[in-house]
Amino acid sequence: MRPVTVLIFHPQAGPGAGPQERRLADARSRLARVQELGFARAGATSVRLIAGPPDRKPFGARLGAALRDVPDGGLIVLGSGAIPLASLADRRSFVSCAGGGGPLAITNNRFSSDIIAVADVGWLRRLPLDFATDNALPRWLSEQAGVPVADLRSRYRLGVDLDSPLDLILLGRRGEAIDPGPHPDDGGVTDRLDAIRRVLADPAAELVIAGRTSAAALAWLEGFARCRVRALVEERGLRASVPMATERPQRPPRSLLGSILDRDGPAALGARLAELGDAALVDSRVLLAHRLGADEVRWPSGEDRFASDLLRQRDIADPWLAELTASAVAGPIPILLGGHSLVGPGIRLVAAG
Repeated sequence: MRPVTVLIFHPQAGPGAGPQERRLADARSRLARVQELGFARAGATSVRLIAGPPDRKPFGARLGAALRDVPDGGLIVLGSGAIPLASLADRRSFVSCAGGGGPLAITNNRFSSDIIAVADVGWLRRLPLDFATDNALPRWLSEQAGVPVADLRSRYRLGVDLDSPLDLILLGRRGEAIDPGPHPDDGGVTDRLDAIRRVLADPAAELVIAGRTSAAALAWLEGFARCRVRALVEERGLRASVPMATERPQRPPRSLLGSILDRDGPAALGARLAELGDAALVDSRVLLAHRLGADEVRWPSGEDRFASDLLRQRDIADPWLAELTASAVAGPIPILLGGHSLVGPGIRLVAAG
C-alpha cells in the first residue's frame, strides 16, 4: 500500500468567540483527536492536525499551503467536525482508497463532501487557490481533473457533521467522547425533541420538514414514523454549488418558506408551520441564504446562529433571526431550527433518540 497522509483542518475559536462558538470548537478539537487515533488504527501512515484561528482564506489556498510538505502518495482530507459517527471499518474504506486500493477517489457524499480520499495527492496540488469550499471538491475532481469519484452516502452516519452545538445534542450518548454534556443551555431543545418524538409516534399527526433533506432521509422516515410527513426540499447542494469555469452564473438561493416570511415577516414562522403540521424541523440556513445570499460572511454571526439552534432568542443580536427564533419558541407546535444535519442524516438521531 502507498503511504497515506491524513489532513484534519480544525478552525479554532477566534478571540471574540462567544460561549456557543467555543463549545463547538472544543468539541471539534476532541473529535479531531479521536480521528487522529482512529485513522492511525485504520492504517494511515501520518495524521496531521492543521489548526488555526478563523480567517477568510478560501479552501484552495488553505489546502495548498498544507500540501507543501506532504509526500507523494495517497491523501485523506477532512474537517475536524466531520464524520463523528464513523467506525473503524469506515475509516479503513478511506485509507484503502488513498493507499491505492480503489476507487481512485471516495467521499462521504459527492454532492456535499465532508471527507475525501484520493489515491494520488498530485491531483489536489492542481486545485485553484481561490477554490472556495471543500464541499465542492468531489465535483472538481470529477469534472475538472477527470478523476472518478465514488461515495459512501448509503452509510447515513457518515453524513452527520458537527456544524452547531445542536448537532452535539442530536448525537446524545453517541457523542459522549467529544461533548461531556448535559449542558445548561440545552433544555429547550431536549424538551422539543421529546415532543417531536411523540408526534412521530402518532398516526393522526403530521411532521413538517423544510430545507436540505434528501430522498434517502425521507425514505427512512417513511418506514420509521407512524405519523404523516410533509417535506419541502429546498437548496440541496447550497454549500457545494460552486460554478465551474465553463458554466453560466448560478441563480441566487431561493426558498418557498423564505418567500412566505418575506411576505408575512419572521414572526409568522410558528403560525405558518402550525397550519401545515403538528411539529416541524426547519433548516434555517436555507432561510438565511434566501434572505442574504449563499455567502455566510453576510449572515448573522456563528454565535447568533448557534443560539437560534438552541432556541435562545434572548442571546441573539441579529433582529431578524431573534424574531424568527422567538416565533419558533412561542409557536403552537414544537419547532426545531438548525442546519443540514437536522433535516438530513440527523433525522434518524431526532427520531430514534
